[in-house]
Amino acid sequence: MRTLLILLAAASLHAETLTKLAPPQIQRDASGTVTLTGENVLYTINEADPIAKSNPYLAPISLPGGGLVKARAFSADRKTMSEVASMNFEPIAGQKPLPSTVVPVTQDRSWPQYDWKKRHELTSAAVKRAKPQILFIGDSITHFFGGEKFDSYALRGQQTWGEFYAPRNAGNLGFGWDKTENVLWRLQHGAVDGIAPKLVVVMIGTNNSGTCEAADIAAGITAIVAELNLKLPQSKILLLGIFPRGEKPGPQREKLAAVNQLIAKLDGTPNVTFLDIGAKFLTADGLITKDIMPDFLHPNEKGYRIWAEAIEPTVKRLME
Repeated sequence: MRTLLILLAAASLHAETLTKLAPPQIQRDASGTVTLTGENVLYTINEADPIAKSNPYLAPISLPGGGLVKARAFSADRKTMSEVASMNFEPIAGQKPLPSTVVPVTQDRSWPQYDWKKRHELTSAAVKRAKPQILFIGDSITHFFGGEKFDSYALRGQQTWGEFYAPRNAGNLGFGWDKTENVLWRLQHGAVDGIAPKLVVVMIGTNNSGTCEAADIAAGITAIVAELNLKLPQSKILLLGIFPRGEKPGPQREKLAAVNQLIAKLDGTPNVTFLDIGAKFLTADGLITKDIMPDFLHPNEKGYRIWAEAIEPTVKRLME
């Protein structure tokens, strides 16, 4: 019996060894581009160890400003993972460290409710096929507005979207949980290729506000505007101030207001019109009510109608 137990233990150990995932390989070239080699790799550049909802590695990472890269290989169901591979890179000559808000990366914070990579592929193909005249870009606040449905999330403003934007052939590139750096990645990896909308409506940054400084968030938004001007030079850009969040005024709202003050300076720069409609969502006492934003962040149908009506005069002018 003892011999049998030893043999079974050895067999189990052998099977575990065979199924153990090898950590990814991390390399950076002379230009500062980082390449990860391995199967189903997820990575981070924020010092945290990669988990099942970390950034999927879909393309080389541009890190001329240096930084700590951590990566793990995962099984297809993300239940098995390798040891962490890590590499800390110094800035290449002539470069300096950059805030995370301007370093394009992927994200999968809502996995497995939806697959960020798959959504990127589906939405990129959809806008290329439809060639929208108005394109909305942002996070879940934009995602839930309306348009074509690609995942299980409910679209909360479809009636308003159908009235104001469907007749204008509008496209929606809002992604739940996206930060500025995630929008940058999408823009640089095919999200707007092959289209030429008359107007791009941008509202992004609230998901950065928990951990990033106002100046860094504004830098990320500025980088997005620059990327849009590069990719869509004939398109007008309606840059919206980040909407207020939280039932009552507080530090996070103050940070968002500071970001809006900074990005307001982009108004009048090439193709850009800045508009802050945040006050439309507030009572006279500065409160957000559940009949407009049930979770004090995402609008419902009533809230989306407030949004659409508030920007409509500007949209009409820019579409002419």
